[in-house]
Amino acid sequence: MIKTSFMVLAAGLAAALGGCGDKAADKKPGQALASVNGAEVTVLQLNEELQRANVASNQQDSASKQLLQVLIDRQLLQDAAMKENLDRDPKVMQAIDRARSLIVAQAYLQKRIGNVARPTPEEVEAYFNKNPDFFANRKQFSMNELVIAAADLTPEVRAAADGAKSLEEVAVWLDAHKIKYGRTQVTRSTADVPRQLSEKLLGMPKGQLFVVREGARAMFIAVAEVRDAPVSLQVATPQIEQFLMKRKNQELAADELKRLRGVARIEYLNKAMMPDAKPAALPASAPAPAQAPQPGSAPADEAGGADKAALGRGVAGLK
Repeated sequence: MIKTSFMVLAAGLAAALGGCGDKAADKKPGQALASVNGAEVTVLQLNEELQRANVASNQQDSASKQLLQVLIDRQLLQDAAMKENLDRDPKVMQAIDRARSLIVAQAYLQKRIGNVARPTPEEVEAYFNKNPDFFANRKQFSMNELVIAAADLTPEVRAAADGAKSLEEVAVWLDAHKIKYGRTQVTRSTADVPRQLSEKLLGMPKGQLFVVREGARAMFIAVAEVRDAPVSLQVATPQIEQFLMKRKNQELAADELKRLRGVARIEYLNKAMMPDAKPAALPASAPAPAQAPQPGSAPADEAGGADKAALGRGVAGLK
């Protein structure tokens, strides 16, 4: 809540600071919809909010009234913040500078890259055929989990899990040793998890256990069922188009940054912060990095307790 309020406040202060020292800039263009302590809330501002919220045309009337109240609240918060000189708070000023920098940088990339052309049907079909595990040959895993605190994953607990023949045996052992745990179920597909993990899951006997440690929690996971869940080209096309367009945008942005770095003079004043010539290899015991989600993936199961990142980093925990 504090973080959200701070971001709302920072966004309001960013707008206010944009006009500091220029009284003419305080006048916002557009037809006024409301006045808050003398400051106008305009149609231009409301249209910007509607566009950012991606409101459907048939819902704009009701949404406009709600968003106008949001703008009024934002103006009230901004006014209150200015009275307390929060616009001069170092943390607020830093947040505003960061927001302005991000907006300007994004605007430059948008201008340079423009709108990427929609992939052709041939490109979509080629991606579909190149990735059968995501689409035509997609498999779906139903997994049961026991979740404990990472601090409770002691060598004794690991040894008990190694000797267990089922998840229920692990649960009985945890009960006997008064270790708290929770039960969850999660459904993932071969489009959701890294290929290496997917291959291991497909090769596992039903019910075999593996352990994933993720932050403050650890999970004992067993695959309960594997079934076919193919996705047709027709169904996958919108997702593939979106994925290919996003990837093209990323490639164009990377090319532009490479060009800018090539003509810039960059000097590292702190030599210790210079980038490594070659990225350091992960230690043998480190978990594998997660794979980015691919088009064609099924939505995450609402009841699932393990996130995809946890499963993606679970390769090293496979027994």
